[in-house]
Amino acid sequence: MLIDNINLLVRAGNGGNGAATFLRNAQKFKGGPDGGNGGNGGSIYIQGSSNLNDLSQFQHQKKITAENGIPGKHKNLYGKNAPDKTIFVPLGTRITDLKNNIVYEITNTSDSILIAKGGKGGRGNNQFKTSTNQSPKFAEQGTAGEKKELFLELRIIAQVGLIGFPNSGKSSLLAILTNATPKIGNYPFTTLEPNIGMFGNYTIADIPGLIEGASRGKGLGIGFLKHIEKTKILIHCVDATSENPKKTYQALRNEFKQFNPLLLNKPEIILITKIDLISEKKLKEMVSILKKTKKAVLTYSLYDPESINVLKEILMSELIILH
Repeated sequence: MLIDNINLLVRAGNGGNGAATFLRNAQKFKGGPDGGNGGNGGSIYIQGSSNLNDLSQFQHQKKITAENGIPGKHKNLYGKNAPDKTIFVPLGTRITDLKNNIVYEITNTSDSILIAKGGKGGRGNNQFKTSTNQSPKFAEQGTAGEKKELFLELRIIAQVGLIGFPNSGKSSLLAILTNATPKIGNYPFTTLEPNIGMFGNYTIADIPGLIEGASRGKGLGIGFLKHIEKTKILIHCVDATSENPKKTYQALRNEFKQFNPLLLNKPEIILITKIDLISEKKLKEMVSILKKTKKAVLTYSLYDPESINVLKEILMSELIILH
């Protein structure tokens, strides 16, 4: 099961307290202040990783804390700084600080974002010695580390998104274009989560479960519409056996409009699938109807190598242009 959103509490470490001590040894019964400073608490960073596919690592770990700084000690011994902690998340993760609504986008593996700063270590009493106060009996407390309530939402980064109503042939197409092995079946909602495959150097995602009303929460699609937002190009699969191909096409476009109108502006290829199941006459009629959308219209059959090769060539050329 794809875990693509999660609430997470992060707490940076507290700074260690400074020490309020005085030098005591065989030579000096009442020596001067020798309290050392406390160490800084560990901070928490978030960084992208190409080795993670979802947020399942947080499913049973909803709270992440860093260590506290070590308190200072006598003989001017400074407490050790606590180590920082880095949380790794998949590329495409959007992080929202729920208190102030600041949003961070994780788009690469090189940048590390400071999400919760560790507390500062307190100063020992030796730091407060002055000409008028040679024996300060107080030390500074370490400050508290930051605490953040975060909402993590994964938005899959794929250059190509395969879209279409259930049973329109998306999973079969993904298997043909890539080395992915999605579950394929002749019934709705075979795909319950996005499947990913590589087409050359480009990532293709099979977006599942879109039906009429998806933007209002019907079916499975509302949970996956967000994964279309980062794609460079869409392949809109229309089942050749559809009774009204134009209505089928426009119905899904309407869901995009309701969810995010910007999706309507993405480059798009309309792909008529399963053409081996209809007559040549009906196919020509469908192509003619769908070309009125002013989009590129291609035809495809799992059993027609030529149609597969044409699709691959056109898709690759489009991706090179968009890149």
